Amino acid sequence: MTSRAEKKILILGAGEAGRMVASEIAAHPELRARVIGFLDDDARLAGEKVMGLPVLGRTIELETVVARRDVGEVIIAVPTATGSFIRCIIKHCRLAEVPFKIVPGVMEIIKGDVRFDQIREVRSEDLLGRETVALNLESARGVLAGKRVLVTGAGGSIGSELCRQIARVEPRLLMLLGRGENRIFDIEDELRSAHPRVEITTYITDLRDGGRTKRLMRECAPDIIYHAAAHKHVHYMERDPAEAVINNVEGSINIIRAAEQCGVSRFVFISTDKAASPRGVMGATKRLIEYYLRARNGESPCRFITVRFGNVIGSTGSVVPLFLKQIRRGGPVTVSDPRATRYFMTVREAALLVIRASVIGAGGETYILDMGEPLNILEVAQDLINLAGYEPETEIPIVITGLRDGEKLHERLAAADEELVRVGEEKIFLARPSDPVPEGLEGGIDALIAAARGESRGTILAMMAKVIPGFGGSDGDADDPPERTG
Repeated sequence: MTSRAEKKILILGAGEAGRMVASEIAAHPELRARVIGFLDDDARLAGEKVMGLPVLGRTIELETVVARRDVGEVIIAVPTATGSFIRCIIKHCRLAEVPFKIVPGVMEIIKGDVRFDQIREVRSEDLLGRETVALNLESARGVLAGKRVLVTGAGGSIGSELCRQIARVEPRLLMLLGRGENRIFDIEDELRSAHPRVEITTYITDLRDGGRTKRLMRECAPDIIYHAAAHKHVHYMERDPAEAVINNVEGSINIIRAAEQCGVSRFVFISTDKAASPRGVMGATKRLIEYYLRARNGESPCRFITVRFGNVIGSTGSVVPLFLKQIRRGGPVTVSDPRATRYFMTVREAALLVIRASVIGAGGETYILDMGEPLNILEVAQDLINLAGYEPETEIPIVITGLRDGEKLHERLAAADEELVRVGEEKIFLARPSDPVPEGLEGGIDALIAAARGESRGTILAMMAKVIPGFGGSDGDADDPPERTG
């Protein structure tokens, strides 16, 4: 019987990570793999040897080296690489028709040696153009351990990841609330298997039912609430602002008021960058709750804290999973505008930011993750097509659809009246407002909710514009470059 041929491996990066990979492969002969050398752009390494292995050239020479040396796999070992560098390497690997993998990010390198089983396929988050932010979950143990914690929207992408992270610090009771029973079933089953020592209970309910929400809050008596439940699709909410108000505004007001009555100590609201100077209905509903929490903070013992997200990679209905689905179908991939930019974060970053905010927040703040520079949506689509092994336009067409109602060309993290202030040494910003909460806010919200129960779309939008300064105007940023946070 013929033995399996030895795989020749080329490592991109002759630094610490690359050396760790070479050592790990050499220590495991059962892998039947051999490192033939490195590619590195450091001119000082040209023609030199690292760990007895030759530096065969620069990264731009990948295709030539792969062909000449019969390389069977490329491993990208540059943990500080930018997204543009990784995109370029992927393109060269595709042209060379060679498989490729990537080592973990720099935080994993700092924490310990790279193991071969950590080397993985390149993922969409590797194209972010920045190192993913590592926030300290252990700091939350003193706040969450032994407490009764409620997560609304627990079956959703963000809510379920919040539950996974919270379970790790062993709360006394983790309560999962949602409207979709199947998704709640799935996350409950997963958590019970992964964390058998954590007590878990579930509630299938609709927060729009104010009476039931009050009764439920009295029954479950949470210490901390993470409010992730909401409608989030911009174009759907633009078509049906009444539903947006009833679900995102009235549902949120119901649980906020119930939380105050039941003595909840911390309430964390998950907002969106679309709430910063909102143009569309969905962002406007989130902005209203941001205002409401600022107004209520200090009026009750509960600490009200807001967290704003950019686009969360991998969350249900967000642009990256949509692109991947379209690619799997063979295209076309639909892009709203070739100039459009968006901020991106991973679902783990999103969950840890929320938890970290609940730890450091004194009440009344709006926190935002440092997401670096926004990415061009057309380039993201092209990168994902390349990552899937296809050629943009040639094999997978891209269709420009135009911005949908309520969409901005460039999202903003801070509203017109806000200043972004870095929080200590952490990769978190505080959005510090200069303008007060609009006068008559609470009465305006109550009137808006009443209107959503029976008034026309035009009336609802007009009432929103009365409560939210600047809502309903033009994009205003069509020609402005997106802001930088890095």
